Amino acid sequence: MKKQFNRMRQLANQTVEKRLELVKQVSHSTHKKLTACLQGQQGVDVDKKSKKLPLATLAQCMVEGAAVLGDESLLGKMLKLCGDTQEKLAQELILFELTIERDVTEPLYELAEVEIPNIQKQRKHLAKLVLDMDSARTRYTQSTKSSGLSSNLQPTGAKADHLREEMEEAANRMEICRDQLSADMYSFVAKEIDYASYFQTLIEVQAEYHRKSLELLQSVLPQIKAHQETWVEKPCYGKPLEEHLALSGRDIAFPIEACVTMLLECGMQEEGLFRIAPSASKLKKLKASLDCGVLDVQEYSADPHAIAGALKSYLRELPEPLMTFELYNDWIQASNIQDQDKRLQALFNACEKLPSANNTNFKYLIKFLSKLTDYQDVNKMTPGNIAIVLGPNLLWTQNDGNITEMMTTVSLQIVGIIEPIIQHADWFFPGEIEFNVTGNYGSPVHTNHNANYSSMPSPDMDQMDRKQNDQSRRPLSVATDNMMLEFYKKDGKEAVHRSTVSSQPVSHSSQHPLPIWLQLPAGICHHQLPGCPSSPWLHLSPHPHTPHASHRLHLCPSVSALPVCTSFPSHVVH
Repeated sequence: MKKQFNRMRQLANQTVEKRLELVKQVSHSTHKKLTACLQGQQGVDVDKKSKKLPLATLAQCMVEGAAVLGDESLLGKMLKLCGDTQEKLAQELILFELTIERDVTEPLYELAEVEIPNIQKQRKHLAKLVLDMDSARTRYTQSTKSSGLSSNLQPTGAKADHLREEMEEAANRMEICRDQLSADMYSFVAKEIDYASYFQTLIEVQAEYHRKSLELLQSVLPQIKAHQETWVEKPCYGKPLEEHLALSGRDIAFPIEACVTMLLECGMQEEGLFRIAPSASKLKKLKASLDCGVLDVQEYSADPHAIAGALKSYLRELPEPLMTFELYNDWIQASNIQDQDKRLQALFNACEKLPSANNTNFKYLIKFLSKLTDYQDVNKMTPGNIAIVLGPNLLWTQNDGNITEMMTTVSLQIVGIIEPIIQHADWFFPGEIEFNVTGNYGSPVHTNHNANYSSMPSPDMDQMDRKQNDQSRRPLSVATDNMMLEFYKKDGKEAVHRSTVSSQPVSHSSQHPLPIWLQLPAGICHHQLPGCPSSPWLHLSPHPHTPHASHRLHLCPSVSALPVCTSFPSHVVH
């Protein structure tokens, strides 16, 4: 029974010894990885730790940058707020790491490098004492045999007494060490819940650190947003209309008002306004100045085509068209109504459905375009011409469809929407309107700049600008601005003779008896240009070899500047 008990105790000790080694390995690796996660230098005071902390260095850099930029700059204000916040976060991080060092990493180090190794040393010491006791017992036994006494009799004499005392002392030391080892092992097993609490402390300290950090960040965010909302210079291109109006506190979008007001002063008599392409570099500069709210009226008043281009770009780059995706089907259905009065009423109903911000800006723009047509004898921009070049920038489908359909039916339907609205602007939007709402624009003297422009692309438009234009997010607008250019290129290289066209050959770019075969939607009316009373520039006649639904489109040969700005696929133009 006693042997069985000793055997069980031996097995239990071996199991605990194995567990000791495993716990030591795990504690050592965890301590090493956890220490690597701490950013500050280990074992130093708070001041030295803060100097070496990356977050504290970042905070100092931001504060210094804010001092350089000053409070007049939005960046300076942002850097100052963020720098102060980063400094507070750094202090929280220092406290967090100090707590982790005290309550987690140091106890883990003590367990892995002190407590368990001490128990293991005690185990090795016990093994040595067992050997010493066995050696003393062997010597005493040999002394007994050499004296010739039976095993039941105790040897006498000084030597025998010394050997017996040595054996008893060794046994006593072994027993004491064994008891101490057993106590340490039992204590280790009992303290496992304490060792596990180190990791609970880790999570609690992390949670508290992140909670305080979140409170700091949430407290500074309203201040940052307030600075941004009160900042005057806000980008407007590519931003939703309602967002821009809300941030700027305006009713009319800044680019629309600025461009319209300047065009009223210097561009109303400019031939081909909204049709002739401006200089790419001038347009880019003007858009950038409008985006940051800094506009030199005098500088750009000499370039009405750039102003018109900036207005078209703003309308085209809106995430949602001014006439909205939601009402797209309403507009298209209205354009398909045959009866003119009913069509106008349907268009009016669609206008009434526009959101308030869209309706206000659409009204503002239409009243301006109506005013522009008062000078159509000079600028050659009739309601139809304006609808052709601006319509695709005011309404487009949300889903990209077939390009042929977009360039023919859809484009002409949009023309059939915009043209009558411009023609009947006072019926759609009765009353006068004040264009210069803010009163920030001067009245420079108007001069004619057509000598500096042609219908071809600007000479300073590099290949990259052309490519960007071709890949614009609203390809319909770019295409409509360049159909004339394609016709001019073709007519300048060769005289095209077609049996279905007038027998008079095309000799130069001022004559364009070009037939274009289109499937035209209902409701498209003829457009009459000044200087060509006997023949409309857009003339529809039945195609001799196709059903009556198709028509032939003739361009007036007496019009020097082609007003049509719609590009058509090669298989559409015959």
